[in-house]
Amino acid sequence: MPQGKYPLLDTVNFPSDLKRLDKRQLAEVCREVRDFIIDEVSENPGHFGASLGVVELAVALHYVYNTPYDKLVWDVGHQAYAHKILTGRRKLFANNRRYHGISGFPKMAESEYDAFGTGHSSTSISAALGLAVAAKMQGEQRQVVAIIGDGSMTGGLAFEGMNNAGIEKSNLLVILNDNKMAIDPSVGALNEYLTRITTSPVYNKVKDEVWQRTARLKSIRLFFQKTIIAVKSSILRQSNLFESLNFRYFGPIDGHDVLKLVSTLEMMKNIPGSKLLHVLTVKGKGYKPAEENQTLWHAPGTFDRNTGERSSARKKEQPPLYQHVFGETIVELAEQNEKIVGVTPAMPTGSSLNIMMEKMPGRAFDVGIAEQHAVTFSAGLAAAGKIPFCNIYSSFMQRGYDSIIHDVALQNLHVVFCLDRSGLVGEDGATHHGAYDVAYLRCIPNIVVAAPMNEVELRNMMYTAQLPRQRTFSIRYPRGSGVTTQWRKPFEEIPVGKARLVRSGSHIAVLSLGHAGNFVEQAAGRLAQEGISVMHYDMRFAKPVDEDALHEAGKLFPHVITVEDGAIVGGIGSAAAEFFAENGYSVKVTRLGIPDRFVEHGHMAQLQAECGFDADGIYRAVKSALMT
Repeated sequence: MPQGKYPLLDTVNFPSDLKRLDKRQLAEVCREVRDFIIDEVSENPGHFGASLGVVELAVALHYVYNTPYDKLVWDVGHQAYAHKILTGRRKLFANNRRYHGISGFPKMAESEYDAFGTGHSSTSISAALGLAVAAKMQGEQRQVVAIIGDGSMTGGLAFEGMNNAGIEKSNLLVILNDNKMAIDPSVGALNEYLTRITTSPVYNKVKDEVWQRTARLKSIRLFFQKTIIAVKSSILRQSNLFESLNFRYFGPIDGHDVLKLVSTLEMMKNIPGSKLLHVLTVKGKGYKPAEENQTLWHAPGTFDRNTGERSSARKKEQPPLYQHVFGETIVELAEQNEKIVGVTPAMPTGSSLNIMMEKMPGRAFDVGIAEQHAVTFSAGLAAAGKIPFCNIYSSFMQRGYDSIIHDVALQNLHVVFCLDRSGLVGEDGATHHGAYDVAYLRCIPNIVVAAPMNEVELRNMMYTAQLPRQRTFSIRYPRGSGVTTQWRKPFEEIPVGKARLVRSGSHIAVLSLGHAGNFVEQAAGRLAQEGISVMHYDMRFAKPVDEDALHEAGKLFPHVITVEDGAIVGGIGSAAAEFFAENGYSVKVTRLGIPDRFVEHGHMAQLQAECGFDADGIYRAVKSALMT
C-alpha cells in the first residue's frame, strides 16, 4: 500500500480505479478526498463549503455509475470539486481557477466526464433531460443523473425541467442535495416543505423500519417503497410535490453515509423513468469552521487549515468593496425615503443587501434563486408606488432579460437595477463575467444605463435614481474595491446623461465608462510625463449618452479611444461610433474592453491585461493612435 498522505486517493486517478476498491474502503476514500479539498483550497481559494458537502455523494456516484458513458450533471458547478478530483484532474487541482488552469466549474471542453457546463443555477434538470431523451432516441441504455442543490431548486428553470421530465419516459434521476443553503440560508415555501419532509419523526421512523426489514428482499422493498408513498402523504397531510410531477420520490437519506448511498443508487439504477432521490447533507461537512458559518465559508479565500484563520480578511484602511458601499447607501436612502425597498435573488450577503435586511427587515426581500421573478416582483412593487432597488449580479441578470423589457421598461416603472459584479470578475470565469449588461440594456427604451467611476459616484447615482422624476434606472459596478476611503459624502444629484470632464487635453480624447476610468487616469498620468496631453471624459452614462461631450470630442480630435469593462460589441464604444457616424464626424474610434469572445478565468489584473484595457493597454493604445 502507498504510504503518502492520501494512500487510497493516490491510487485513484479515474472512476475505473475507484471501482476496483472494496466498498469498505470508500469511507476512507471520502476522508482523503475531503482532506485533499481542504488542503488545496486553503492555499488556492475557491468554492469550499458546497464541495465538502457532497464528497460522499460524488464517490458513490462514480462508484456505482459507468461514467463517462453514464452522464452526471452537477447543478451550479461549485459543488463539483470532488467530481473533478476523481476524474483525472487531481494532479491539476493546484491550478484550479488560476490563469490558464482548470475551471472551477464543470466544463465540457475540459473533460469527457463533465457532461454539461454549469455555472449558473437550476440548469441541471433541463440539460440532463435533454441528454436522457437523446439517449432514448438513439437506443442507448445510459443512465443520466442531475445533482441539484445549494438552493438551485428554487429557480424557475428547475420546475420547468421537472414539469417536462414528468411526462417523458426517459431514464432520469434527479438527486436533490438538500443542505438548506444557497450562499445564504435557503428561503421560501419549497424550503419549508422540504423541512417538513425531513423532520417528520413518524414518517422517517416508519420508512427506516421498512427499509431495514426488506434489506435482502429487493422485490418486497420495491413494493413497500410504493406503499410508503401513501403513508407519507397521510403523515404529512399533503401530496408529495415531486410525485405530483410524476417523479418517483425516494428519501430522505443521509448524504454522508457513503455505503447507504451506494446501495440506494444501485437499487435505483434498475428503476425506469423519472426518479428523485432526496439526500440530506451539511454544507462544509468535515471542517468545523465551515459547518458553523456556512455563508462565510462558501468561498472563504485562503486560510490556515489548522486554525481556520482566514488570511483574506480586509484591512480597515483599504477602500471598501463596491457592494459594501451599495449596502450602506441603500440604508441611508431608505431612512430618507419610505418608498424604497430592496430585492435580491438569494444573494443578500454577496450584494450586501443583508445590511438593510438586518436594519429594516420588512423592507428588504430575498426571493430565492429566481432572477426573473425578482425583476417582475420588483415591477409589481413599483406599480404599487414603491421604489425597489433590485440587486442582481450582472451575469445573473441575463436570466431576467424578458422581464426587464416586458414588465418594467415597457410600462415605464420606477425600478432601480443595481448590477453587482459587472465586467470581469476573475477566477469564476466565463460563466460569471458581467460582460454584456451595457449591450443588452442600451437597446431597451425607457431605461437609464449608468456606471460609476468610484464609490462617491455610486452613492450619487443611487441617490439620483430614487428621485421622483426618474423611472427605470440601471447602475452597474464591479466586483472588488473602489478607490477611496473617503466615500461617505453628502448626496448630490447627477444630471442624467451628463459626462464628467476628468482632465483636459489637446492630443487625444479618451472616453471611459465606469471603474475602468481609473485605469485611464493611471495611463494619462504616465503619458503626461512624456508630454502627451489626454482629454479624459468619465461618460457615466451609456444611455442617454452625453451628446455635448461627443460633439466636443468629434470636433477636436481625429482619433478617440473608448474604455470600458464590458463587451465592446454594443458598449460605450459602439455608442460613440454610432454617434460620430450619424453626425458626420470623420473620427477613428479605438474601442478597448472585453473582446467578442468568452474570456476564461484568472486574476482580475491578468484578465484586464489580456483584454487590453488595463493602464498599460490604454497607454499603448494612445501611443499607437498618435503614431498613425
